[in-house]
Amino acid sequence: MKQNSNLDWPVLLISGGLLVLFVLTSIINEDLVGHLVNSSFNLSVQYFGAFWQVLMLATFVVAIGMAVSKYGNIQLGNKEKPEMSTFKWISIIMCTLLAGGGVFWAAAEPMYHFLTVPPMFDGVEAATEQAIIPALSQSFMDWGFLAWAILGTLSAVVMMYGHYHRGMPLKPRTLLYPIFGEKIKEKSVLGTLVDSFAIIAVAAGTIGPIGFLGLQAAYGLESLFGIPNVYVTQLLIIIGLITIASISAVTGIHKGIQLLSRFNVLFTLLLIVTVILLGPGAFIFDAFIGTMGTYMHSFLEISLYRGDSDWLAYWTVFFWGWFIGYGPMMAIFISRISRGRTLRELFLAVAIIAPIVTNFWFTVVGGSGIYYELLKPGSVSDALTSGGMPAAMIAITQQLPLGTLMAAAFLLVTIVFVATTTDSMSYTISMAITGSDNPSRSLRVFWAVVMGAVAVILLAIGEGSIGALQSFIVVTAVPVSLILLPMIWLAPKVARTLALEQNIIKENKQRTKKIS
Repeated sequence: MKQNSNLDWPVLLISGGLLVLFVLTSIINEDLVGHLVNSSFNLSVQYFGAFWQVLMLATFVVAIGMAVSKYGNIQLGNKEKPEMSTFKWISIIMCTLLAGGGVFWAAAEPMYHFLTVPPMFDGVEAATEQAIIPALSQSFMDWGFLAWAILGTLSAVVMMYGHYHRGMPLKPRTLLYPIFGEKIKEKSVLGTLVDSFAIIAVAAGTIGPIGFLGLQAAYGLESLFGIPNVYVTQLLIIIGLITIASISAVTGIHKGIQLLSRFNVLFTLLLIVTVILLGPGAFIFDAFIGTMGTYMHSFLEISLYRGDSDWLAYWTVFFWGWFIGYGPMMAIFISRISRGRTLRELFLAVAIIAPIVTNFWFTVVGGSGIYYELLKPGSVSDALTSGGMPAAMIAITQQLPLGTLMAAAFLLVTIVFVATTTDSMSYTISMAITGSDNPSRSLRVFWAVVMGAVAVILLAIGEGSIGALQSFIVVTAVPVSLILLPMIWLAPKVARTLALEQNIIKENKQRTKKIS
């Protein structure tokens, strides 16, 4: 990798150094790392769980309020027209965030909640028709409006204002520019820490899915084609994934990342149509409409539920920590691809369209699993219990006509989802380290390879190390959540400033036309 004069070496050394330290410590004493991470995880959930629930809800409410307000028409990114079509733009956003959750969680989470009904739906008997809507409602909550809103609404507005309108670097520290001004631009201890925490959180949040993809795809290949589920198979899967992600990252947002995202969205749409036509289409639509009604009606109750703390730690709060960890870096990525969009377009795409599509996808995959489980108890749940999330996906798809082919297609979609997340995040981390919206190709490849290498090493140590990293994601979300908190009042403030500036420019243009 050639030295880049724009590299922020303190940020690179701190973020990279802590990842290396995590790996080395895991090699030396895996049990110690697991104990430390689990203890930190429990403390994070205990002291920050309620705060995260309020933060997620407040972010969504403020975002929707801004979208429907007079500020919805302001132009973002100091550019008159968007760089890409709306379909390409939303495709990149969708594929970047869904990652492994796009298939394995979509298959498994509704089934988990169907077999053990979430505690806020007290009195509903598990594994019955009455448990269908509660199971899907909780899945909608974990992957729906609140999850998407934290990933690129308020923070993206502040980021675009700081970088494209005020000349600040395209780094996480720019989120605090409205508070600290130019002081946080360079040689700032606070800025260095903000950048480092954000990179560590998103790197951990990406390495985890890469590692789990190795485990889950290897399981799928063994189930479908008899290929042994051994470390070598997992290694080859991750090498293939990183190769695809590296090529995509090198060719950039307008080529590789865009093409990969478009392919996956179109292929996913094809799978949705196929499942609806060959599978339980009427059940899927009924379940989706009915669940959306319950989800919207009980929205506040479900999002602010504080009853069973152990259950919350395992489900909603875990997901909130994961998504919060992605927040600052997704603000950078969405800022990079959203120049020329209005605030309303951005917020509707990220906080409304993307979650509705995600919820329907969860109904297609997870809802089909529930349908087949009701028809034949044990047909999906036995596989889920014995083999985990990848087993649930295989069990669901193999009950469809052309089952093996469908399972292979779903496996391919998952690999491309994770590859898209990896290429996008390696690109974004490179932007965060250089402050440039077009970082060097070598740096993009470097980060894709580093994340893949860490996943490979952790798999070699044992599956427990990947699990520890998943819990570590939640721990890294603690400082990141403190960075995202000010966005609740900074985003409206920034929008007001941009609205005034753009109105003045518009008035000046009108005066010039009258004079001429």
